Amino acid sequence: MTPPTLTPYDGSAAPFTIGLRQLDLAKWLEIDQHYESYLAQKRYLIAKDVDAVFRAEQETEEAQAEVFGLVRDHLVGGFPSVFPGTRQWEAALAALDAVASEDHPPLLAAALLVQEDLVLMRRGEEGWRLAAASLCFPSSWSLAEKFGKPMHEIHAPVPGFAAGTRNADLIARMFDNLRLDRPVERLNWSLQTDAELHKPMSSQALDERASARASRFGTAPAKKAFIRVERQTLRKLPVSGDILFMIRIFLDPMPVLERHPERASLARSFAAQLAALDEAQLDYKGLTADRDALVTALDKMAQEPAATD
Repeated sequence: MTPPTLTPYDGSAAPFTIGLRQLDLAKWLEIDQHYESYLAQKRYLIAKDVDAVFRAEQETEEAQAEVFGLVRDHLVGGFPSVFPGTRQWEAALAALDAVASEDHPPLLAAALLVQEDLVLMRRGEEGWRLAAASLCFPSSWSLAEKFGKPMHEIHAPVPGFAAGTRNADLIARMFDNLRLDRPVERLNWSLQTDAELHKPMSSQALDERASARASRFGTAPAKKAFIRVERQTLRKLPVSGDILFMIRIFLDPMPVLERHPERASLARSFAAQLAALDEAQLDYKGLTADRDALVTALDKMAQEPAATD
């Protein structure tokens, strides 16, 4: 198992904070050895129920086309430098040809070229709202529930981010002030029980999980948990003025930390972040029953010799 490359639990950012940093547009899209499998899962989900993973307001067609152009140009210009002459590059070229020949809305077509999910945010009377999205790999939320809603309603279940909170106001101002030449990115993490990328959850199911406070990982949580990292990027579109929010999921079984060269410090900082979560935050992440066992296991991992293959 290859150690994870993105580790937002390393102490560089705290959970339930905004934690933005400037994005290098040369690294806007993240492409790796899982490229073909991600795209295959997207095609499967779209064929199964396109309405569950794609929604768009009619007036967003031009902005969607703008997104498709940006994604296409980035792939053609940057992808060969990542995988020159490889199957991934051949797959990208084939995907470009296939998408161009099919009758897909432009945002959905763009999503079928990259591992990221794509969300188009548009400014209206109530603030920035979710106007279009191709969302195949949601992290415990539902596109059907969030589509068309303003940001403060989308974030309502997140502790500290509901309407009227300081974080909600900061996010609104950040969206309003986002510059064309200063795109941003952030990372966050969650824990899940399996290796599934497609993890939708209704608000009702989220509330029920929080109320039940049931153990999700059993007696060996550090062996059974999967670390789900979201890399989120935000960039203002030059023509429409909309904001493109992209989400890339990285998923690793927790035992891969044992093979990380900085295993001890990562395990300690991960344990510290878990220990610092308050009751509402634990409930939201579904970790109330398992937090103490996870902290104990990570503390133990930090003290043990590094594992080898």
